[in-house]
Amino acid sequence: MDALLAGARNVLDACRAELAKRVIGQREMIDGLFMALIARGHILLEGVPGLAKTLAVKSLAEITGLDFKRIQFTPDLLPADVTGTLVWEQSLGKFSVRRGPVFANVILADEINRAPAKVQSALLEAMEEYQVTIGEESYPLPNPFFVLATQNPIEHEGTYTLPEAELDRFLLKLLVRYPSPEEELRILKPLNSKAPLEPILGASQLESLRAAADAVRIDDKIAEYIVSVVAATRPAATKSAAARSPSADAAAAGRAGREGLYRYISFGASPRASIALYRCCRILALFDGRPFVTPEDVKTAALPVLRHRIVLSYEAEADGLDPDAVVSRILAFVPVP
Repeated sequence: MDALLAGARNVLDACRAELAKRVIGQREMIDGLFMALIARGHILLEGVPGLAKTLAVKSLAEITGLDFKRIQFTPDLLPADVTGTLVWEQSLGKFSVRRGPVFANVILADEINRAPAKVQSALLEAMEEYQVTIGEESYPLPNPFFVLATQNPIEHEGTYTLPEAELDRFLLKLLVRYPSPEEELRILKPLNSKAPLEPILGASQLESLRAAADAVRIDDKIAEYIVSVVAATRPAATKSAAARSPSADAAAAGRAGREGLYRYISFGASPRASIALYRCCRILALFDGRPFVTPEDVKTAALPVLRHRIVLSYEAEADGLDPDAVVSRILAFVPVP
């Protein structure tokens, strides 16, 4: 196990060093990209323009040696422009399949909220079933298949809110933040951003990382804690969650916290969030070189896993609360094992 963890750390350190040739800072985003790639999940990146979202995704595709396609979502985009369509071949007298750009290993769905819901939903089958239906036939997508979607949080004119069913397909929602002053000073210095990166994360290295993550131990108490955190996002689970509290005082505190918090939540997270949190906690332990998961791993992974899976009420918006603030309050009153 120690050798497996050490090998995984060496691979991850080499990947970070390779990406640092182009992307300065943004450690949270870079670790999130690796986390989703290891966990076979998809990512929603949210940040203002100019924060190296597209550059980071392109660079990740280069160091993995995977096939990369970028789809610019616009209001006039059609579902067939993403998935592909049937084309009539006059010389053959029949329809043939013209595959869309979604048939690649790494897909960058740039400004996904600029396309109508019909186009956004074209990715649903691809992201969940890893296949695309064109006409009456279904076609498998390449393996691995990794979708990274970006959206601008400050510009709302001409945009369409992503439906909850599609949001739930994303393993993580990462908030890409402004760099620190020190990092921005380094950004001012010229970088050789066009130099090719070494493809150091091939299929065998990726499988070794996944094997190392699967070998990380997670105690039953930690698994119960994960379920409790996700269940605490659901207003209907108030009584059952409080009943499982380890003491009367903790139960009373939990009830008080929930009663004050649930006016801000319209809908909570589904069991898919529990599965995602379970996977991500093990990968966070792998990043630290630990063979076991701690409650701190759960707290760290809870924000990117849950922030896009809870639907806030109008009262939350009126009080200036965002999903991160609500998840942080939930973590504060759920008993830690």
